Amino acid sequence: MKLSVIIPAFNERHTIREIIRRVIDVDIDKEIIVVDDCSTDGTREMIREMEKDLPIRVVYSERNRGRGMAVRRGQRIATGELIINQDADLEYDPTDYPALIAPLAEGRADVVYGSRFKGKIENMAYKNYLGNRFLTFLTNMMLGCRISDLMTGYKVVRADILKGMEFDTDGFEFEAELTAKLVKMGYRIIEVPIAFHGRGKAEGKKIGWRDAIKVMGTLRKYR
Repeated sequence: MKLSVIIPAFNERHTIREIIRRVIDVDIDKEIIVVDDCSTDGTREMIREMEKDLPIRVVYSERNRGRGMAVRRGQRIATGELIINQDADLEYDPTDYPALIAPLAEGRADVVYGSRFKGKIENMAYKNYLGNRFLTFLTNMMLGCRISDLMTGYKVVRADILKGMEFDTDGFEFEAELTAKLVKMGYRIIEVPIAFHGRGKAEGKKIGWRDAIKVMGTLRKYR
């Protein structure tokens, strides 16, 4: 099954080349869609150069709209049977792709979540650990589901499912809206352990407590 890899990027000049190289190196049928969310640190210029020589498709946003909107723009032009989002930093390892798509290729799932908490975590700040755990607990309580990692960046979804859904959120709260709608519509979600190497704010990590509040509001809205 062809995998569409969507890479939303905003001010990731230190890692964008390496993450694209790592995705290219994964030996599966795939397409790579990079969505630059109006970067101002040189990321956009680097992507323009890479676009000339590498097998990538690029979407350029004229203003910064947030991770959720960048992902949605990539989804609209994806041509694969499966879609995954790949953060432009190096926190997630693309070598996990084969394990993530296997349950879908075998017909055992409609959606696969890569769970950091069932896999190997390195360098996740304690406050981020607690925040992730709390938001996941809230999700399970409000939606009546049983997942271990709501905010994971690795969610593989059948393209026909995503393209048949409408979304309203633009930021990190997109993860909560997607999960709520998948659960309410009864799709089969399986979790697969993944590796995670966290980074801090000094290294460019963007999600914060304000995003957590938006996630909680989104869960309440779509429960």
